[in-house]
Amino acid sequence: MTQRRATIHHRTSLFEEAVLIVEEEFASELSLDDIARRVASSRRQLQRAYAEIGRTTFRQHLTKIRMDRAADLLATRRLTVREVAQRVGYRQPAQFAKAFRRHQGMAPSSYRATRGARPAQADYRAA
Repeated sequence: MTQRRATIHHRTSLFEEAVLIVEEEFASELSLDDIARRVASSRRQLQRAYAEIGRTTFRQHLTKIRMDRAADLLATRRLTVREVAQRVGYRQPAQFAKAFRRHQGMAPSSYRATRGARPAQADYRAA
């Protein structure tokens, strides 16, 4: 059974609105229910939009945005892993490190070492 054009258009619109919210507010506590309410949709309709239009889930999308931003921060800023974790929405650095390892295939500190940026503590080395 093929979907009606209006259904596809509606789900595309829902998905695009949700993506904008996640990209702007990824560091805050976001939930599927919260986003659904904000885009005037049901939880189930937003789940369908993510699955059919985005080919992902809300949680996978949020995690990808957070991990991509964390990778950027680790590679370009002199922030501790704890600071990066907080900036991308994780309260617990250990939980962040576990998610980062799962997403990037290495620990945050290893990722930083291969990408160049040094943590803030590196500034205090003896000359």
